[in-house]
Amino acid sequence: MEELDCLIVGGGPHGVHIAARLLEAEVVDPARLRIVDPADALLSTWRRCTHATGMTHLRSPSVHHLDPDPWSLKRMAGKRRHRAAKVFIPPYDRPSLELFERHSDGVIARFGLASLHTRARARRCRPQRDGVLVDLDDGQELATRRVVLALGASEQPAWPVWAPRGDARVQHIFAPELQSDAEFTSERIAVVGGGISAAQVALRLVARGHRVTLVARHAQREAQFDSDPGWLGPRFMVGFAREKDLDRRREIITKARHRGSVPPEVARALASASSSSPGAPGLRRLEAAIESLELGPGGAGVSLRLAGGALLELDRVILATGFALHRPGGALVDDLVLHGGLPCARCGYPIVDTGLRWHPRIHVSGPLAELELGPAARNISGARRAGERILGALANGRGAGGELRP
Repeated sequence: MEELDCLIVGGGPHGVHIAARLLEAEVVDPARLRIVDPADALLSTWRRCTHATGMTHLRSPSVHHLDPDPWSLKRMAGKRRHRAAKVFIPPYDRPSLELFERHSDGVIARFGLASLHTRARARRCRPQRDGVLVDLDDGQELATRRVVLALGASEQPAWPVWAPRGDARVQHIFAPELQSDAEFTSERIAVVGGGISAAQVALRLVARGHRVTLVARHAQREAQFDSDPGWLGPRFMVGFAREKDLDRRREIITKARHRGSVPPEVARALASASSSSPGAPGLRRLEAAIESLELGPGGAGVSLRLAGGALLELDRVILATGFALHRPGGALVDDLVLHGGLPCARCGYPIVDTGLRWHPRIHVSGPLAELELGPAARNISGARRAGERILGALANGRGAGGELRP
């Protein structure tokens, strides 16, 4: 069995960036690197989720992307920035989704990552004395010196307890089976959620002529980013690194995230889309908890009961309630905890070192790294920081002849 030097589990933004970072630095030979992901193509799950929201521009600055060089997206835009409207928007020159995707495609092509993609799901990682054996759902067994778990939360949409599954009248925007809204016209739709994804979905549906009610449990929260930019540098991270109590780190992360918030330009768009004419296409916002949902017989609509007794009669409910907050990775990560004896904090997330090692041969990125990287660990900026840490750990482990040591 041929042994790889590095196997990356996860073909989303984190997996793609880390692979590009390792290849550019030449700490891993392309012939000995693989990215395992069950999707048809790298980044396809990320693309599905971003397109489902109706996103036009990223929330993050232009230097946060998947290329190791932070300025490459700006360079690629070149003169296009001056002749195309809204390629970047203020503040921080946030790129359009279309530009970001073209740039990401360029990263995948430049490093030949598509040819390194194994379309399968990793079912089990078994650390050995000299490496890790990884079992795939297609029956393959891969031997590798190191594994990087670059797993996100995209496979665990948060479903409210009152929301039934399996009916086209109640859908989650991040579920793979989401029905395209091009298939229905001029409906009464409730979008449930208080954050940027719910706002973007609501705005897209209003633009298509639907009567939309945006239902959130809290008043509108406005924040430019989903955590303060100070978490990207020493301003906050020095104190975070000094905090050794992992329960306290979890509290800091939870408090620092601006969950359920929208940036200022989205807040302005919501205000502009609000309908002053009942029954006309437009948007209204309700602040209320949802108590129950009842499906009409024979596909005849949906009744949504709110706390306080109000009843909404609708044609469709779209959930934009984000992703579940429990530890990602499912059975793969559970098995490493239960049978591999890998350490976790009381919140269930991995305890890792500064090189993001959960085991001498297993590194983590994304949510699994947040007790080390802080509130921004899940974001593209977190992918870049994880790439730096993992590259540093691997580069320091090279032997005199350039080979990777344990």
